[in-house]
Amino acid sequence: MFFRSLHWLPVLFVLLAVFLLIPQTAILSSQQQLEDPASPSQKLPARLSNQTYRVRVDLVNVLCSVFDKDTNSFVTSLMQDDFSVYEDGEEQKIENFSRETDIPLTLAMLIDTSRSVQTKLEFEQEAAINFFQSILREDDRAMLVEFDPGVTLVQDFTNDPNKLAGEINKLRAGGLGTSLYDAIYLSCDEKLIRETGRKAIIILSDGEDESSKHTLEQATEMALRAEAMIFAISVSKGGFFGVSSSGEGDDALKDLVEETGGRLFFPFKLEELYDTFRQIDQELRSQYSIGYTSTNPEKDGKYRKIEIKVKEGGFKLNFRKGYYAPAS
Repeated sequence: MFFRSLHWLPVLFVLLAVFLLIPQTAILSSQQQLEDPASPSQKLPARLSNQTYRVRVDLVNVLCSVFDKDTNSFVTSLMQDDFSVYEDGEEQKIENFSRETDIPLTLAMLIDTSRSVQTKLEFEQEAAINFFQSILREDDRAMLVEFDPGVTLVQDFTNDPNKLAGEINKLRAGGLGTSLYDAIYLSCDEKLIRETGRKAIIILSDGEDESSKHTLEQATEMALRAEAMIFAISVSKGGFFGVSSSGEGDDALKDLVEETGGRLFFPFKLEELYDTFRQIDQELRSQYSIGYTSTNPEKDGKYRKIEIKVKEGGFKLNFRKGYYAPAS
């Protein structure tokens, strides 16, 4: 009886192979799309690009950093009544308010490995490793993306700084071309937009973009849809980091951080690069979370401007300047 049933075994093996192959192929396809956006044979997924995932779709959450104008130190003692928030010029009622000191972080570090930053990569690697080893807590997660003419997800989300350090050490610069905007767009569209909580992108680059398929405006929009703040560390200046660039790259980085509520840094030497990462860490642990239900009920997918004010003077505020409403 056993031998009579052996002729079914090849069929079973084929079916089993097909069953195992399908999910692996799907995963590989997703990775290739992130790694090689310029490939003509691969279409970027339509994904969502017109909606944002939230725990409550009608609740708008905004993270806000407050600085003392005189000392530039973080102000963490304000209360809900000290703030007022406006959407398209109309005041909104604050429903949720908290100081975000221990809420888990979701981070994406984007490192430029193009030829233009080749002489600076070693120092970026050293500081980035130190940053992850000092900031990551058990509930935090971070991923690593490198970009030159293409975009590669080097390390997916992990809370293990040693995994990130290992991949950072493997980075090599020399690619001809820079796809900064693609790196931001794909990181948000394929990864960050599916995450909840506090999300931030940290960019190490001179800001020059020579080969992206997406524009600065599209990259900014996707960051806003993903509710991700962008912190940019420019390596375009002279001194320790070499010859300065044209300045266009820094202008692009400035636009990105201002629209998303982050900050732009210009470290001049290695010690300042370490201090930059320390400041980013401190800011991410010193923010206020402000939540409100918009008085505009339309599900039109349109951009809405956000403005946050503090009643007392003498403060500087960082927050994202708007969001895109859910689409019906």
